[in-house]
Amino acid sequence: MQRFSPKRVFIEPDAMKYPLGQSLHQHFVQEDISVSILPDHNRVTQIPGKTDKEKYIQAKQSLVVSIRRSLKFQSCKPSAHYQLPLVTSCPGLCEYCYLQTTLGPKPALRIYVNIADILAQAERHINEKSPDITIFEGAATSDPIPVEYLTGSLKATIEFFGHRELGRFRFVTKYADIDSLLDADHRNHTEIRFSLNTNHVITRYEKGTSSIQKRLNAAKKVATAGYPIGFLLAPIITYEKWQTEYTQLIKDLAQILPREVTPSFELITHRFTARAKTNILKVFPQSTLPLDESERKFKYGQFGYGKYIYPNETMDEIKTLFFSQLGAHFPNSKIAYLV
Repeated sequence: MQRFSPKRVFIEPDAMKYPLGQSLHQHFVQEDISVSILPDHNRVTQIPGKTDKEKYIQAKQSLVVSIRRSLKFQSCKPSAHYQLPLVTSCPGLCEYCYLQTTLGPKPALRIYVNIADILAQAERHINEKSPDITIFEGAATSDPIPVEYLTGSLKATIEFFGHRELGRFRFVTKYADIDSLLDADHRNHTEIRFSLNTNHVITRYEKGTSSIQKRLNAAKKVATAGYPIGFLLAPIITYEKWQTEYTQLIKDLAQILPREVTPSFELITHRFTARAKTNILKVFPQSTLPLDESERKFKYGQFGYGKYIYPNETMDEIKTLFFSQLGAHFPNSKIAYLV
């Protein structure tokens, strides 16, 4: 797939005080991309669209060059201690994405140019937890890879953590444009994870992302570059040939990775809330996602709201398949969790 290139760009006036803001402005002008200076930090009102779907898609083609004003990092359990906010939103059109319930109907991409301030705050958190190691998650509200060629922020962050004995960084992506990270001085302090799924799921529900083969090829490059590596098999969706195709996916992964690599695995089954279903069907009214509540089990989550998950019998089938196949092909790897 082609690199993300926004249709329109909005720049906060204060962002122009930073070298990255200035270079981005120059880049977009040279590329003949529409650039507007925002009158206010949070008011991006010029995104077109009449229907919910049009507004959503146009927002995904819009980019805000911003300053991260709040340096209060949110917690990020269970995967890390804190979120590290480098980017918000992403250009992917994943129908099931949970960010549809948190970023509003116009989830424009937002990149932050004050990377030094963000990393200084990370340094403070590292010092507060010393002598314990502090872990930061870089993809809690975004996929940072599509805009990395514009910002270089991810590589800078990887090298920042490479020089912090008590700091660790991790992020996950559905994209394959990772070549600029391969020579970073990571010192094994950054774990790069790839979100994987079957071709059936990717082509139907993850439009605008890299193909499974490109993700696997990128994972091989990352592993060869010596990074700790992990995989999210998510969301696991059952359909007619799900067992056969997920089994093949695990075999393909085992064949492409160097034999000495021992990745971590996180297994996340498809689930949805009533609010998420409403938002999904507004944006994707023809979606074939399995959203029938009668086929699910209702469960209250840790944040007080309920979600629809697979029933116990289906969860047992999923656990049996993935634990057996991952155990056979990656006997020395760790399955962090199955939810």
